[in-house]
Amino acid sequence: MDYVPADTNVVFGHQFASIAGAAAINGPIQASVFGWLPVLLWILLGGVFFGAVQDFAAMYASVKNKGRTIGYIIESYIGRTGKKLFLLFCWFFSILVVAVFVDIVAGTFNGFQTAADGTVATVQANGSVATTSMLFIVEAVALGFILRYGKLNKWCNTAIALVMLVCAIVLGLKFPLYIQLNTWHILVFVYVLIASVAPIWALLQPRDYLNSYLLIAMIIAAVIGVFAAKPEVNLPAFSGFTINGQTLFPFLFVTVACGAVSGFHSLVSSGTASKQIKNEKSMLPVSFGAMLMESALAVIALIAVVSFSSSAEYTALGYNTPAQIFAGGVANFLAVLGLPQNVVFTLINLAVSAFALTSLDSVSRVGRLSFQELFLDDFIKEEDMGPVRRILTNKYFATILTLVLAYFLTQVGYDSIWPLFGSSNQMLSALAFLACAVFLKRTKRKSFMLWVPLCTMVAVTFTALSITIWQLATGIADGTYQWISGITANIDGASVLTAWGAGIQLVFAVLILALGVAVVIQGVRKLLEKPSLPSSAN
Repeated sequence: MDYVPADTNVVFGHQFASIAGAAAINGPIQASVFGWLPVLLWILLGGVFFGAVQDFAAMYASVKNKGRTIGYIIESYIGRTGKKLFLLFCWFFSILVVAVFVDIVAGTFNGFQTAADGTVATVQANGSVATTSMLFIVEAVALGFILRYGKLNKWCNTAIALVMLVCAIVLGLKFPLYIQLNTWHILVFVYVLIASVAPIWALLQPRDYLNSYLLIAMIIAAVIGVFAAKPEVNLPAFSGFTINGQTLFPFLFVTVACGAVSGFHSLVSSGTASKQIKNEKSMLPVSFGAMLMESALAVIALIAVVSFSSSAEYTALGYNTPAQIFAGGVANFLAVLGLPQNVVFTLINLAVSAFALTSLDSVSRVGRLSFQELFLDDFIKEEDMGPVRRILTNKYFATILTLVLAYFLTQVGYDSIWPLFGSSNQMLSALAFLACAVFLKRTKRKSFMLWVPLCTMVAVTFTALSITIWQLATGIADGTYQWISGITANIDGASVLTAWGAGIQLVFAVLILALGVAVVIQGVRKLLEKPSLPSSAN
């Protein structure tokens, strides 16, 4: 199901589409409250010297260990307890990511918008994006069978993929689908359930192949639009060290997240992409190259938000999410070339939803595998498992449990979860750096290039999670969050997080910090030990 060798361009499409997600757009736009200069510097420096290095190191370590995940690498070089703690951390993290991206995708598909006066109107752009995305899924399955059984050359496959892409877009623009937000939450979760248990060749691989053309075309179009429109920068270079109660360190780094460095990337590099590598020479362009493209996307997202005169301008236009702000900015750029603003806005929204859906495919699969591996041991054969262990290692049970917990967290809303997502994401990056550093040292390879990113990520994430825990705990204690039935409530016309929602986040934050500290302690001990060569290395 998971080990399916593929051409370099197909694996690159999977890697780029999986890691980019909507986070590379959301992060820089949300972090822009600190000013454009610190965001730009961190995207450039973090992308080249942190993110790309981590992605390549994780893929390299995985390929050198039979395509196994970071969890298995930790077991081989740090210890079995470290692996269990890491897998538990990954499972909690996957739940967070699924919750964030399902809410983003459902918001992008939401066919209705409520105005300030209470009137409800349909949103044609969102409806078109929904239709096209649903067609994408059907076409991806068809393309999967063509790629697997058609035995066509790559140029024929590319031509077929492009024709499918254009047809889906045209039909989406002509036949928009209008469904409410809550219904989309459920439908997206049903899709994720199917996608995370289906064979990788049947949906994940071909859909990423389709999406990669759309995403790369979007980036090229956006770059052309920037040079054509020459937008003015209307955002201060630096807004201050403390904004809205959040300090630049560490929250700039955890907010930008995937645009510079992301622990989630290490799960893709070692969890799905490494199992598709046919030749070791493909590792560098696939992993390092995909991260550099994501950093380029983050820079474009930053340009899009600074092109607006103020937050009031894009709010007045109905752009309420970072994805819509990004799509609106790029549409404005390309309008200079005479392209219809509404059509471009729809297409960019489509690309963003494709990012998020692809990330959902990958992270739900990673979450399912992490939970299964928690209860799998090499010394216990499948036929010797008891009934409880058989249930816990069942892929359907693991998937449904992961998605049910993510569904409840989705009700909090992505904007409330984002700081916790960013902190845990960077914590995962620190753990990936640590695992790769131990692997390299214990197999007598050089690891010095990982030390600075490792120490930086540990400092950033431990600080951010500690502050987040303190803010959530004090907010619940002093009544900042109100005890109202439900996870969110509508107070004075605004959706606010209740104490129940804050309590759920607090539990996740404490568990993630505790697990991260435990894995770091075990890993540092092994890192400082005298190196020895395990029998599994090659």
